[in-house]
Amino acid sequence: MCVAASRSEVAAAAEVHGVAALRFTSGDDGGTRLADLYQRAPLRVLFPRPDDGVPTAVVVTISGGLVGGDRLDLDVVADQGARVLVTAQAAEKVYRSLGADCRIEVRLTVAAGGWFEWLPQETILFEGARLRRRTVLDVAPTGRVLAGEMLVFGRTASGEMVRRGLVRDAWEVRRGGQPVWMDALHMAGDLATPLASPACFDGFAATATMLYAGDDGRARLDEVRDLIRAHECEEVRAAATVVNGVLVVRWLGRDGASLRKGYGGVWAAFRNHVGGLSAALPVSGGCRMPGRQHSASFA
Repeated sequence: MCVAASRSEVAAAAEVHGVAALRFTSGDDGGTRLADLYQRAPLRVLFPRPDDGVPTAVVVTISGGLVGGDRLDLDVVADQGARVLVTAQAAEKVYRSLGADCRIEVRLTVAAGGWFEWLPQETILFEGARLRRRTVLDVAPTGRVLAGEMLVFGRTASGEMVRRGLVRDAWEVRRGGQPVWMDALHMAGDLATPLASPACFDGFAATATMLYAGDDGRARLDEVRDLIRAHECEEVRAAATVVNGVLVVRWLGRDGASLRKGYGGVWAAFRNHVGGLSAALPVSGGCRMPGRQHSASFA
């Protein structure tokens, strides 16, 4: 007798807890070094040759996706004066759950004079997925962070629609130890109604957030609005504001591809303007796995 089981049914009995913890320091020569690294499957970290001289870490989920009960914890610290880019190798897929929630915790800490860029690929929610994600940015008064996330409801290229599930996507931003911006998208049970409602997603199937926390956040508002207008199209809507010095940009996209184009265009130009980096999104090719060494130099 042959018994077929779905990916979510098989994995429910084998929940995973992936962990990646990294710390980068700045040396006397001005170069940034990987000082500490801990990783536990299914999370792995790769290190490609950096563009723009900024050390790059690429996070990989080797399990191929997440199901109910799975958990991922990512903790990255940029010490004083360190410059770091962290991205992901591929889109994160969250499959149907039999009841338990999938949890993702991201904590990014930036010390004085540090620069941190957090640019993951999109997260794709399948029908019946249950995701709770929290991203915490702890930024020193003179540190700077450019961070974002993309969320896609269903495999839009295949015409798939998500009707039921749970998503809670929460952000916390602290500067100098004080909370300056907190926000959460929470939808549970019936997702089809808010996705279709003109007061909510208005038929758009993808959303993205970009945050810039720096002492010049308010001064960058008109600049980022100009970039939004330069990359506008019928398939994408976007708006920007500043809350307590934190620059917040939000997008809605008809599908993942159109969202990625508009979001990526603004991000690439903005990182060039604010960080002096190339006006292009980083490529995660040419990665290398770290050996047993606990320190690596990117000077």
